[in-house]
Amino acid sequence: MPDQPKYLVSIDQGTTSTRAIVFDHSARIVATGQLEHEQIFPRPGWVEHDAMEIWRNTREVIGQALSKAEITRHDVAGIGITNQRETVVVWDRETGEPIHNAIVWQDTRTQAAIDELSSDGGVHRFAGITGLPLNAYFSGSKLAWILDNVDGARERAEAGGLMFGTIDTWLVWNLSGGLDGDGVHVTDVTNASRTLLMDLITLDWSDEMLEVFRIPRAILPEIRSSSEVYAHANPHSLLRETPIAGILGDQQAASFGQAAFSRGESKNSYGTGNFVLFNTGEDIVLSEHGLITTVAYRLGEGPASYALEGSIAVTGSLIQWLRDNLGIISSTSEVEQLARSVDDNGDVHIVPAFSGLFAPHWRSDARGVIVGLTRFATKAHFARAALEAVAFQSREVIDAMNADSSAALTELRVDGGMVHNELLMQFQADVLGVPVVRPVVSETTSLGAAFAAGLAVGFWKDLDELRELWQEDARWEPQMPEAEREQRLDTWRRAVERTLDWA
Repeated sequence: MPDQPKYLVSIDQGTTSTRAIVFDHSARIVATGQLEHEQIFPRPGWVEHDAMEIWRNTREVIGQALSKAEITRHDVAGIGITNQRETVVVWDRETGEPIHNAIVWQDTRTQAAIDELSSDGGVHRFAGITGLPLNAYFSGSKLAWILDNVDGARERAEAGGLMFGTIDTWLVWNLSGGLDGDGVHVTDVTNASRTLLMDLITLDWSDEMLEVFRIPRAILPEIRSSSEVYAHANPHSLLRETPIAGILGDQQAASFGQAAFSRGESKNSYGTGNFVLFNTGEDIVLSEHGLITTVAYRLGEGPASYALEGSIAVTGSLIQWLRDNLGIISSTSEVEQLARSVDDNGDVHIVPAFSGLFAPHWRSDARGVIVGLTRFATKAHFARAALEAVAFQSREVIDAMNADSSAALTELRVDGGMVHNELLMQFQADVLGVPVVRPVVSETTSLGAAFAAGLAVGFWKDLDELRELWQEDARWEPQMPEAEREQRLDTWRRAVERTLDWA
């Protein structure tokens, strides 16, 4: 009798790269494959990806990871998928080819249409249905734009000739065979909850929202739970016949990987943007302080768990901007050393409202500013101000969460690429006034997708077993005096005010 599979493969399709990570039963990383993909900027405010490039990279990184781990499909119990949310792909049902580049979550081309919708009833007009403010960030208006701007797309969609999906849907369809293997057209509740098209209560597509955005139901995937066997991998792939068994949007996956399964538990992910999730259990809590209400996860036929989320558009990408646009650093890893070369920010503050301000402000008219400049300012002060901007923006979101919830945050679990920046983590603890905790496995987005798949195929037994796998790696205690913290926050808020009413 063959040995039981000892590993899970997690596909983490992010904004800038695609990774495949092999996890063992102890939730440790065995091997990783990773490839970046092109960032396409056709016009100011427009951001696109080549969905076919993403699919090619996905196949390649799976091969890289399996090769490095020296395993085959027989060693893999299941596949979990996590993905950049809100990014939209529309493809032809007969050819399998996208009819337009994927429109990325950062893209703001549909803001005028959103403003028109908001003019009657405000940005929270449909929050009672979707949990979301009207904003170009979410998928609905991006999908409508493709249908309205690609020749013949709306007619083909209404006739059932096109398929829509966020990136998870695109990957599952292709992994399960696409045209060759009768690809499965599904999404999970977490990704569907980011489209402005799903009813938070019924967990199904909302007829009212489909009418608002003129979206034909025939184009939409089936909404499923976050943890179940959706399909098996294409018989011609490296992972052929392996169950595809977990789907979570990237921030929900990070929360799941942090073992934030219960009401009151939270995390902050530091990636291209920052995303804070606060689990509200089975209760749908509508924010009064600028946060999003979203689905945290749903396991099989069980009830959905919900969350409040604070979405910050520009954090890690601000460091990339220092590298790529200003040439202040030659690699993102240099930013900490440069920032440490000065004692403070020299009164320089950067507010990176490149696509407007997301939570808790939701101001599409905002644009980025650098304030406090004097001849004293150097590139080191810019580097320090950029790192501090990440922490200040997170503080704003956590203040909103504390205001919406009955209990204030007592510690913050963190993950993502920037959590290895010790200067940033200490400053984050300082401006929050609570400890910041990093887990042993900081790639919690990938781990969360593995957890979801592992539960579905019996690789792990239950949530209690997953909780036991989470381990603390490092902790930062606040050191900044309260008076200095409040003074710094006041200066930051004045800087934010300078971004408003620009666009």
